[in-house]
This record gives sequence, C-alpha cells and structure tokens, in this order.
Amino acid sequence: MCGIIGILGSHEVSPQLVDALRRLEYRGYDSAGVATVDATGRLERRRAVGKLVNLADRLVHEPLPGHIGIGHTRWATHGAATEVNAHPHQSGPVAVVHNGIIENFRDLREELGALGIQPQSQTDTETVALWTAHYMDQGQSPIQAARSTLARLRGAFALAFIFDGEDDLMIAARKGSPLAIGHGDKEGAFALAFIFDGEDDLMIAARKGSPLAIGHGDKEMFLGSDAVALAPFTDRITYLEDGDHAVLTRAGVQIFDAAGNQTHRVEARIDTGATAIDKGGYRHFMAKEIAEQPVVIGDVLNHYVKGDRIVLPDGMNFHDVDRISLVGCGTAHLAGHVAKYWFEQLAGLPCDIDVASEFRYREPPLSPKSWFIAVSQSGETADTLAALHYAGAHVARTVGLVNVGTSAIARDADIALPTLAGIEVSVASSKAFTCQLTVLAILALKAAHDRGRMDDDALAAHLADLRSVPGLMQQTLSMSDACRDQAEWLSQARDVLFLGRGALYPVALEGALKLKELSYIHAEGYASGELKHGPIALIDRDVPVIVLAPHDALFEKTVSNMQEVMARHGPILLLSDDEGLASASHGVQASLQMPSGGGAFQPILYAIPMQYLAYHTAVAKGTDVDQPRNLAKSVTVE
Repeated sequence: MCGIIGILGSHEVSPQLVDALRRLEYRGYDSAGVATVDATGRLERRRAVGKLVNLADRLVHEPLPGHIGIGHTRWATHGAATEVNAHPHQSGPVAVVHNGIIENFRDLREELGALGIQPQSQTDTETVALWTAHYMDQGQSPIQAARSTLARLRGAFALAFIFDGEDDLMIAARKGSPLAIGHGDKEGAFALAFIFDGEDDLMIAARKGSPLAIGHGDKEMFLGSDAVALAPFTDRITYLEDGDHAVLTRAGVQIFDAAGNQTHRVEARIDTGATAIDKGGYRHFMAKEIAEQPVVIGDVLNHYVKGDRIVLPDGMNFHDVDRISLVGCGTAHLAGHVAKYWFEQLAGLPCDIDVASEFRYREPPLSPKSWFIAVSQSGETADTLAALHYAGAHVARTVGLVNVGTSAIARDADIALPTLAGIEVSVASSKAFTCQLTVLAILALKAAHDRGRMDDDALAAHLADLRSVPGLMQQTLSMSDACRDQAEWLSQARDVLFLGRGALYPVALEGALKLKELSYIHAEGYASGELKHGPIALIDRDVPVIVLAPHDALFEKTVSNMQEVMARHGPILLLSDDEGLASASHGVQASLQMPSGGGAFQPILYAIPMQYLAYHTAVAKGTDVDQPRNLAKSVTVE
C-alpha cells in the first residue's frame, strides 16, 4: 500500500526515484509521481495514472532535473485513481507525499475554505500541502511550517516534504505508517579513484554505494517506506518511531520525538542481499515464490528445530499459559485459523482467532496468563499493530510473527519470531503463508511438550512429520501442470466453492481467497459440514466445487458432503492422496493427487494446489497476477 522514496543526492535523482518506486510496486498502487528541486531552486513534479512505465515515459518527454526529490506510488483511499489525485501534491512552495489517512482532513479543508483556499483534488494529502504553504505565507520557515501542520493532523501517516528554493532540505514525519531513513556510505561499498604510471591525462573513478561525485564531495541521504526501496543506495537504516519527525540534509539527519525534543534512534544494518528483487526466469513473481517454498520451509525448520529439540527465544515456555489469542488479516488470519486446530488438538490449549480489524473493537476479556500472537507478513499491518498495542496491557506476553524483522510489530512485541520467507513481491501471499504455518506448528508442538500433553518420543515423531514437509512440498510442486489443466475449466466459472474439514477448512478459505484475489472470480470457502446449512442452495452444473479431503479421520464425513454435491449435479474437483482417490474419486469431474504423509501438518501441503489453481486461473483469464486490481501488499491504514 503506497510507497515513498526520497533522495538527497549528488546526481540527477529522477531516474533513481523511478527505479526505487519500481522496487515498491509489490505494495500495490494505481498511480505514481515524483517531484524535484532543480539547481536553480525550482520545485516541479510529474505524475501519471496506472503503471510506473507511464510515469517513466512522461519523464522521457518532460524531464525533471534536480539532485533532491521525492517519489510516490499511490493506492487510492480518498478520491479515484486520477492524475489530479496522484502524489506528490504541491501547493505553491511545498510538495508532499503521504502514506496513510488524515482522519480530520475534512475539518482542515473547511478551515482552509474559510481562508479562501480551495483544494484541487479529492485527497486528504493535499490538505497537508495547503496548510504548510499557508503557514509559509504567514512568514514561517519550511521547517516551522511543516511542524505547525503536523501538529494539526490526526490519523496515521508517513509524510515527506520538499520545498521550492531548498535543494538541501527534506522533512519526514511518521505516525502509524512506517518510514525509514537511509544513510549514505553503504557497508562493503566503495568510492575509488585510480591513476597510472605513464598516464598524465587519465583518472578512473568508480562508485558502489558510497557517494562519489565529480567536482564536489556532497554526502547523500535517503528516505523510504521500507528497506526494499533503500537497499540499492545504503545498508544503514534508521527507523522513525511513532510521533517522530526528521530534518534531513546531505550532512545528516536530526530526529525529534512527539514532544519536539531532539532524540537519537538506533541505526541498523540491513542485509541488502535479502532485498534482491528478480523473477529468476519465472513468468511472474508469484510462480517463483510458490516454487521457493520447500527451501524457505527448510530454512524455518533449520532455524527453530535442532535435532528433536525446539529452540525458541528465552521466556517462551507455555507451562502457565491459559489461552492463546491469534490475530491477523487476510491470509495471515487464515494461518492463525489453521494454528487454532494445532494449539487445541495437540497442546490442549484454548485458542481464539480474530480478524485484526475487529479484535479491539469487541473489547475481548483477556487473561493475564494468556499470550497474544500477531501474525503479519509485513509487520506493519495497521489493524494488527493496533490489536497488538491493545493486547499488550492485558496479557502476559505478546509475540510478533513477522517476515520483516525490523518492522513495527517486531519492534513492539515482547518477542519477535521471524518467518524467514525472504522478500515476497507478489501481492497474493504464498511462501509467507506456508512459513507462517510452519512457525505456528512449531509453537503448537512446543506448547504441547511444555504442558505435558506430548512426551519426548511423541514430540520427536511430530517433528519428523514436520521435517518431511519440504520434501513432500517438492513433490506437490509437480502438480503445477495438472492445476493448469483444471484452470481452463475454472476460468469459465462465475462462482466457485471450496470445502474442507478440520484444519483443512481454513485452507479451503485460503483457496477461495486466492482465487478471488487473482482471477476476480467469486469464490467462497466453507466447512464441509456447513454445506447443507445454506450453501447447498447454490449448487448446480455451473458451480465448481473444490473438495480438500486427505485420507484422515474426517475423510468419510467429507466424502459424504461431496456426495451431496454430486447428487445435485455439482461438478467436483477432488484433492486427496492415493488412498483417498482410490475410494472416492468415482463420478467426480476431476481429481488431483496429493502426496501421502505430513501427519497433522498436511494443511501446509494443501496450500500449494490452492495457490497453483488461483495462479493458473488468473493466467488463463489474463489478469495481473502479481499486482491484482485494488489490492496492496502492506495495508498500513485501518
């Protein structure tokens, strides 16, 4: 959701801004723009609707010079995806980019109207630019005007300001939405100069990361909504805390806290290799990320399991825990839903699962002996972060299950557990989901052992099942072609139902979610036993029903529900192992054979065909697989 990049550089920044925005495309967007201040001090901007290539084309025909600039990819909240609503927003001497929502912008607009100042766009962001320009008109300096404006704002925001006539000044502010400052002089980078014997008219210069300019030695500073955008420029990152604002020049940065006091924030080193973005020869990022799952799941197991022992941070003993509250959004919520079965069945530990956006508003009673687990790929999901803050005052311990170790949830939770999926570019989650499931499975096993529900031998047996998952996933990846064949059929449907029982029920929900996200086909997931309590009314020859039925203790009941569909002429796509297909595949329209094994952790395996069916159906329909319409990777507004 929305991406910000800012550069105080020593070269023309427009190409750098566009390249950085390209690295942020995975967040989801519908328009883009950049603004710069040129050598004469003139502030200008360029904006375009649609893909980033449209902005790049415009900059070819209308170049934007300058060594300082800000850029933005917008995911529409207030106002449609039009050029006038695109960022940066400019009012006179100031340009602003913004992630988040200014909740009191209507009141602020009414005050501006009373002053005779009228906005040109429908956005909340333009209000920030208008007020800053107004304060500058009243004689305030750019820094004073930005501070005066920030004091008026309510809501969640990450903001960056640049100013006409100021080619060495950028102001950043953060409340709720993430924002990071990048420092020049990348570790392991270099600036080199060579001269040679016998060559009195030759010098060679080279630069990687460290600033190097011909004729002057200015340093560089950077600003970004996440480390992915900043990785090509620096590996030195400072994350702003909630309420901070910062004044950036090429000489460095001054950071001020919510009270206006100058403060220090820790500088961290990032692994720039972990932020590399490429398709690796695949047609789409999602295809690559699906294929990476056996490797990243292996990484998770190597990190958390040593022999027959689970290794977690100090203090993670479940002996006295009386309840788990699991919270997430979208796919992360469904990972928690699967884990609810594991915690309750394996560990005998009561587990509540909540959609993060509803959790704190129902004011759940929380036990001081309970633990709260926030699940988030980005670690910046606004609803999940708000739920974490709510729970923190009421529970014994908060745990952040995140893929980004420097994220807000990782920093604010008592304990942060990395899911180790690596960067996931495709908006629709695949490997992040199965990594979340694997870490949650490990936590459930640890809880079972700590609480005496599982002895050493039983734990070893379950860990053996879990260690078999990467190999079984590798087998499951071979189903891609078979899923492509079924996608031709599914792509013609208007509605699709997914059915599952037990821990496969949330996987059915995930299958339906993936199909909706990628192909825009209406799909719903149901617990198989709920079919006759309403959804069966939808069954006819034109509604495909996808049934997840491993040959387990619930197999016969799932098959009975499947027969109810077939009796009403509903076409079935059955997913089961060889034993299940041998006994139940007669009369179905199609079947997909899953590998046997995995024990209680089969839901991790069944996630893969759900991903492939959605992926290939989207390809068959010609939709944008990696960046589905209206969706964003990191949702930083409530």
